[in-house]
Amino acid sequence: MKKIARDDVDTLDTQVNDQEADFKPLTAEEAQALRAKSPSVSLWRVIAGQLVVGVLVASAAWGLTGRQNLGWSAGYGALAVVIPAAVFARGLTGKFSSLNPGTAVFGFFLWEMVKMALSLAMLIAAPRLITALSWPAMLVGLVVTMKAAWLAVALTPRRRQ
Repeated sequence: MKKIARDDVDTLDTQVNDQEADFKPLTAEEAQALRAKSPSVSLWRVIAGQLVVGVLVASAAWGLTGRQNLGWSAGYGALAVVIPAAVFARGLTGKFSSLNPGTAVFGFFLWEMVKMALSLAMLIAAPRLITALSWPAMLVGLVVTMKAAWLAVALTPRRRQ
């Protein structure tokens, strides 16, 4: 095991203290200007964007191949993202989620676990629900819909001052 020299510790302490001295909290006006410049994105807007992309992927799979089962498989993959995300968003926007910071953190982890369990349950149920399920098409629908969250964030209109 490597020993840390006392000079190294002193150097790190000096660097941390210098950074703390450079820190300046924002005023209320500066914080408001920063929020106006970089507005937050609604969870529901992201989920709506994912839903639109999921419908487009399912339509493209069906339209380009002419095979109905590929469209249903891709659509089900998209739903395996959108439905759990909607449940997660609803849980996070509930009245108990913002009582205090501890409740908010607990709620986030709780609803994330619910989202993952629901996604897994939907994937396990897929072969029973979709006739002639195509796993590759379902996974394409799932992955493209999941990645569409970034598209929804990128296309969010900026506020004008």
